[in-house]
Amino acid sequence: MNYHVLTLFPDMVLNGLNTSIIGRAVEKGILSVEAVNIRDYTKEKHGHVDDAPYGGGAGMVMQAAPVCDAYEALCLRLGKRPRVLYMTPQGRVFNQTVAEELAAEEDLVFLCGHYEGIDERALERIVTDQLSVGDYVLTGGELPAMVMIDCISRLVPGVLSNDQSAEIESFHDNLLEYPQYTRPEVYDGQSVPEVLLSGHHKKIDQWRREQSIRRTLERRPDLLEKANLTLKEREFLEELKKEMEGKKRLQL
Repeated sequence: MNYHVLTLFPDMVLNGLNTSIIGRAVEKGILSVEAVNIRDYTKEKHGHVDDAPYGGGAGMVMQAAPVCDAYEALCLRLGKRPRVLYMTPQGRVFNQTVAEELAAEEDLVFLCGHYEGIDERALERIVTDQLSVGDYVLTGGELPAMVMIDCISRLVPGVLSNDQSAEIESFHDNLLEYPQYTRPEVYDGQSVPEVLLSGHHKKIDQWRREQSIRRTLERRPDLLEKANLTLKEREFLEELKKEMEGKKRLQL
């Protein structure tokens, strides 16, 4: 997987991504990350890449030409026109399903805006996807791009030391991850659930699955609508709902 980040702050991107798991994957050649400085493509003698918005208003808008020229130069170098993801709160919300879709690509371009955004003409010319990390506004697109790159990279074979872990973490089958425990067996009077000490893998798997369903119902019930559950698990879910309703009545 090759990531190309069009940005005004290349050091921010590279310093953030060339560490930990992503950094090790880059060192191994499993991933590549480059930050393309949009300022390098301005023809303005003082290096400006922004100007006041037509029609008035606060702030500045990034100009179309440097953005488009940076992308076209990248395409010329790669010999193809990769998918361009624009980081914006107006885009569709990024989630695990989107990450799985994007992980199938060979090259991804992340376009990071700043100030009051980017001239619409640049977006119309080069952007294929508009993506958001949530309903809030940040100072630029670099942090959302790094979040998405981290998430997508975990799905690239070889990035994680245990590839199976990408499949069993939160949002697998649209369920949250089950609780995890490690040594010591007893901490401050609290013991590890007995089933995890049993060595009975089938019972452990069942317990973890049920805990995932329980946790999702308690914390993110909206995910259950699209959860991939067996008939027996759906029956378990219905019992959990009745149990929760009973507790609510007792509290009233």
